[in-house]
Amino acid sequence: MIPAIVGAGQRLLARRAAQVELPPGKAPNPALGIFLWSRAAIWLAALFAWLTFEPNHHPHFHRWDRPWLHDSGWFVDVWGRWDSAWLLQVAIHGYDNAKRTAAFFPLYPGLVAGFGRVLGSHYVLAGVAVSLAACYGSFLLLQRLAEERLGADGARRAVLYLALFPMSLFLQAAYAESLFLLLTLLAFFFAERGHFGRAGVATGLAILTRAVGVALLPALALLAWRSRDRLRALGSLALAPLSFLAYPLVLWQQGRSPFAFLHAELDPTWARRFSWAGPLGGIWDGARAAFAGVRQLIAGPGGHVYWPVRDTTPMRVAALNLELFAYLVLFVVLAVVVWRRFGSAYGLFCALSLAIPLSVPSHRWPLLSLPRFGLVIFPFFLALAVLGGRPRVHAAIVGVSAILLGVAIAQWATWQWVA
Repeated sequence: MIPAIVGAGQRLLARRAAQVELPPGKAPNPALGIFLWSRAAIWLAALFAWLTFEPNHHPHFHRWDRPWLHDSGWFVDVWGRWDSAWLLQVAIHGYDNAKRTAAFFPLYPGLVAGFGRVLGSHYVLAGVAVSLAACYGSFLLLQRLAEERLGADGARRAVLYLALFPMSLFLQAAYAESLFLLLTLLAFFFAERGHFGRAGVATGLAILTRAVGVALLPALALLAWRSRDRLRALGSLALAPLSFLAYPLVLWQQGRSPFAFLHAELDPTWARRFSWAGPLGGIWDGARAAFAGVRQLIAGPGGHVYWPVRDTTPMRVAALNLELFAYLVLFVVLAVVVWRRFGSAYGLFCALSLAIPLSVPSHRWPLLSLPRFGLVIFPFFLALAVLGGRPRVHAAIVGVSAILLGVAIAQWATWQWVA
């Protein structure tokens, strides 16, 4: 279903581009068309998967389901899963006494809280609306940044690859990914134009969305260092940590410890631990888990269990650990391409964005959620656009992405863990 819609969408864009007469040197912006058909295709696929496979949903989904994930009707509620429950809990009730809520930074749930009240307490609908608006803005900004470096064709490929990335379903779910992606793009957009005060504000808002936003600071500091007014540019970036002070103040105002988020990030619920080897610890554990996965596939389901995980069959564990390690390899390759093709600032942002989650691996799934984390590292899609300049590589990227996206949508709709 997804590959067919992808082909139809690309043909429609090609016909529209051929029909529209534009002044010399001007090309139609593909971001809107790609946004519309890709989001519609993913939404329809999620509904189809839910209606078709609902009797085979995760047997223990009631552990994670919450009443407030069902306030907007089944057509919309399909986009409330997993961490959506935590984000919407903060939007509705604030930071209560549950330790784990502080792990979810306030900007996205704050926007959902305000918009949800406007929509008559339909908070899932509000979360999806905020995500879709930020998703569209992200497509526009990525297209703009890519066109400056890769031309119109390269920009179209970059946006298309983002739209079809297997984890791009999160860009319209009640998750903070779209908002974070938009703010990171804004930060680079402003910094490259010398507006470091605006870049500092965008960075601060990104950190208020997700902790990994701190990866922006060293990368933007490199751009500031190269500017004409170096001291002023670096000083403007100080707006980012100043903006982040709003979060401890929110926690304190709601009766929590101002630094509760530091403890919540490593709560045992997430099964994460800090590695004293930094990102090398996560890479090593991920490689061990992948090697155990290979051995498990060779031994089969009835043999020795090489990487036991509670409530999960050995073969599924093997498949997931191998999939996660494959994403890690892909991201490392793309980070190298980014550094060589687009410069040290972009490369440093990619490296730090990977290093932070790799430094806190999960003891059950060492590379837990890594594909979703990679979704918001936007230079990866610039690198893919470079590699996709060859027709066969482009066809492979689109085909593999669309197939894996379809699998991820079916998993998401039936409460199977995606990322």
